[in-house]
Amino acid sequence: MRLGFIGLGNMGSEMARHLLAAGHTISTYARGERSRAHAVRLGLALANSPAEVARASEAVFTMVTAGSDVETVVLGADGILHGASPGMTLVDMSTISPAIARDVARRLGERGVAMLDAPVSGGVVGAKTASLTFFVGGEKNIFERVKPLLGCMGKTIFHMGASGTGQVTKLANQIAQLACLRGAAEALLFAREQGADAARVREAVMTGLGASRMLDVLGKKMVERDFAAGIVAALHHKDIGVALEIAHDAGLPLPVTAQVMQQLNALMGSGFGEQDTSSLLLVLEQMMERTNPS
Repeated sequence: MRLGFIGLGNMGSEMARHLLAAGHTISTYARGERSRAHAVRLGLALANSPAEVARASEAVFTMVTAGSDVETVVLGADGILHGASPGMTLVDMSTISPAIARDVARRLGERGVAMLDAPVSGGVVGAKTASLTFFVGGEKNIFERVKPLLGCMGKTIFHMGASGTGQVTKLANQIAQLACLRGAAEALLFAREQGADAARVREAVMTGLGASRMLDVLGKKMVERDFAAGIVAALHHKDIGVALEIAHDAGLPLPVTAQVMQQLNALMGSGFGEQDTSSLLLVLEQMMERTNPS
């Protein structure tokens, strides 16, 4: 198919690579220097605008950071909306507010353009190995049409329901994930400070009911003190902020998530935003040092 791909960051560039390997033709628009470098590495010709990408494509994928980025790329001057023909499909794989996803879908629908919100889970590793999980909202017939393309980039693909439900599911995933991650950080710090081997404690706990993917993957990074970004902390900070804003507006109590946000705020304030979110351990260590100065 003739595809468009906008958002060639560390994840998006790997996802586009898999679509190319499957034999599809891709046109792209790159906003930043890093994205342009990835486009050159992949051998992609750069269009002058998102609208130009849309004119050349049967389906366009977007993988950008925030809701404001999606609105700019899709609805802004020279955005996808202004180049899309009726029958084209937009698949937005960013993690954004469900309300923004629904509004963009409505605006596109007025032009006869379908949209799926399809945020992903799996990080850079999942993007590289084409093992991502997709949570997809939108019309079922559009989902079935696009599913083979998603299958080029991921292994697990869920259709969650109407427009916006993909984003709701991804935010629920982030809420559960970050709660588990904070618990893993506290457990490993506790074990270490009480004289146990944190690596052995992690191994033992992974066989019981305290096991989690966060303790498994990011707990290992904590034990090894490897805080190089696999999942960039700033992105988790953004996602949890979106979830809490929605919860506040709806009057939903999320006390654990609110506490996690405090820790993420401290992480960002300490300059760890571009590191892995396992850096939450470093935040706890800083708190301990302030409480027990030597």
